Formats: sequence, structure tokens, C-alpha cells
Amino acid sequence: MASGVIFHPCFLLSYYLIGLLVTAHNVPQAQLTPHNGQHLMKVSIGTPPVDIYGTIDTASNLVWTPCVPCNDNCFKQIHPLFDPKKSSTYSEISCHSEKCHQVWYEGRCSPQNSCIYGSGYASGLSQGVLGKEKATITSSSGQPVSFDIAFGCGHNNTIHSDVQATIGLGSGPLSFVSQIGSKRFSYCLLPFGTEYTDPSITSKISFGNGSEVVGDGVVSTPFVATDDEYIVTLEGISVGDTYVSFNSSGKVSKGNMCIDSGSPILALPPDFYDRLEVEVKKQIPIDPIKDDPNLGTRLCYRTKITNENGPILTVHFEGADVELRPIQTFNQPLKEYEYYCFGITNTANTELADMGEHYQGLYGNYVQANFLIGFDLETRMVSFKPTDCTKL
Repeated sequence: MASGVIFHPCFLLSYYLIGLLVTAHNVPQAQLTPHNGQHLMKVSIGTPPVDIYGTIDTASNLVWTPCVPCNDNCFKQIHPLFDPKKSSTYSEISCHSEKCHQVWYEGRCSPQNSCIYGSGYASGLSQGVLGKEKATITSSSGQPVSFDIAFGCGHNNTIHSDVQATIGLGSGPLSFVSQIGSKRFSYCLLPFGTEYTDPSITSKISFGNGSEVVGDGVVSTPFVATDDEYIVTLEGISVGDTYVSFNSSGKVSKGNMCIDSGSPILALPPDFYDRLEVEVKKQIPIDPIKDDPNLGTRLCYRTKITNENGPILTVHFEGADVELRPIQTFNQPLKEYEYYCFGITNTANTELADMGEHYQGLYGNYVQANFLIGFDLETRMVSFKPTDCTKL
């Protein structure tokens, strides 16, 4: 979910495990659950603890959750709202504090001198108070790990989603990763539709030492320096054995794609997308659906696209080739219809068309499924390892 302070498309704490310093054998971990094209991370906050489920978002930096009271625009949530008045460890952060200046260049004050935050997304806004609270996740040993974090307590939320909470995983100072002092993290996302076929399956996200992505089959690409996001360089995509370059000229500028776990789609610039779609159509021996008003301009078929009738796409990042199979590039967008549609789209159909961001596309979570993906903030590398995420 592309996010940030106002709008975005896309304190060092030690780990303590019941009094024991966390080691590589006790890796902080959280459960991930797929939900409507997003992946929700379970975190407990407050005393007594309340479970919240937030969208993991590598393209935003703030951790926030809807709070009591929530205004009249607040979309009905499937999980209980956090009530800060019921937690003995909650406190509001002053608008004169350094944390507030990390949200705004100049702190924005409530009448009580609390820090007011605002975060905007394509689907709406969240506004509220920046607070400090105890956050707890599990670990590889099964025991809880707790941290003190700054987070947004949202009282004015207009996002049309039944799960609004967001766990920002960007590289900025208020992201979950930065606040727990982690220099690396990794996650494994379940394929689109897993929640319908077997709702009991979950996957994991891990932080710090022990979360590295290593072993056979790992490929890595550098991300370029930005204030908060992970921007990589996409050189082209092969459809079967046919290479389609990012630009018709063959020249590629560094840092053209944002790795965005909070957006479902892989969105490409119009010229690149059009040339890619032509090649995909050539290599599928089935006629696509034409003139269906429910589908618009989407490339869709009435037959399921599988390894037998669909091409393998190889994404060529700088220094890393990532192979995508049809389970990652075609999906069934509406369960009541037997349509199978290409999961890659044109940026002209997304919020990137109007937002003038410094990158040209989004590498969303559909195509990240069934890879163990690691982010190393010290080496500034993103790594991919083909993995059956349903088996973790």
C-alpha cells in the first residue's frame, strides 16, 4: 500500500526475550495471514495486550491502527479497535519531540500538545495521535519478544477497508523495522487465493539476526538509497525465451521499481507493459476474452492458465533473475466468475499515473508470493529465494 506522511504511493532498542537477549536461535517472528490481496501481520500492543492485524507495507514507514474513539467515517473493522485508555503502558508523544519531527518537518500539535500524524493512501486517509506503546510478537523459540514503539492511534480514518491497520516496513526512522533496531528482515507471502482454498494456512515474517535469506537458489539485487522505500532496477522481463526490455531504446535508468508488499499488482510503464502483453498473448495457445464490460482492457482467459498452457516470465533485476510461474502472474480476480487474468498491469491504471513519483513502477505482492524475500539495510540488498510459503 503505497504510503507516507501526507502522501506516498509506494531509537535503537535491544531485543529482550523474557529477560534473555535475543540471539539467532530466538529470532523475532510474526504470523502473516492473507486477506483481500494484502498480508496481515499479527502484533499485540498494550497492557493488557490486544491483538492487532496490520498490512505489511514495505513502501511506508508508519505503524498505525484504528483506535477508540473512531469518527463517523470509520469503516467497520473485522478486528476490535485498540482503546488506549484501557492500556496502562500507553502514552501520547509530544508535538515538540524528535519522534514528532520524524513525522513532520515541524511538529503538529493538538490542543493538548500531543503529536498529530497524517498518512495518506490511494484508498483514503488516516489521522490521529502519535503514541508510545509496548508491542509484542512471537519468536522462533515460541516465546514473546517485546519492544517500545511509536505508533499512530487513528481516530479519523477514511480508508475503505475492513482491515485498516498498517505495519510500515520501510527504512525510515518510524518504521517497525527501524524502531526495533533490526538491520534486516525477511518474509514469505502465500499465493493469491490461499485464504479461500485453505484459510488455516499462514506464513511468517522474521526480523534481525537469523532472518537472512541464504542457501541454494538465492539471487540478490541492490536497492538504491531513498528516504524510506526499497527502489530497485528492473532491466527487462523474458516471456519464455523472448526478452522484452524495460525501455524500447534498451537504456535503463537506475532505481525504476519500488518493491511494495502493500500493493497487490506488478505495475509497469505503458510502453513496457504493451510490449510485454503482446508477447504473453503470443505464447498462450488460447484466445483471450474480448469485449467483456466486467473486464475492461484486462488480459483474461476463460481457461485457467497453468505451467502447461502459460509461459514462464523471468524478471531481470540488476544482478538477479527471478522466475515467475503462472501461479504468480495469473489469478482469478472474482471467485464467482471463471476468469483468469494477467496479474501485471499498466501504471496508467494505477495511482502512479497521477502521483509523479521518482520511480516508474511497483513490484507488488502477487509476484512476491512463494519467495522468501529478504531486505538487508546494511548491504542495501534485496534477496529472493524460491520457496513454498505454505510449508513454512
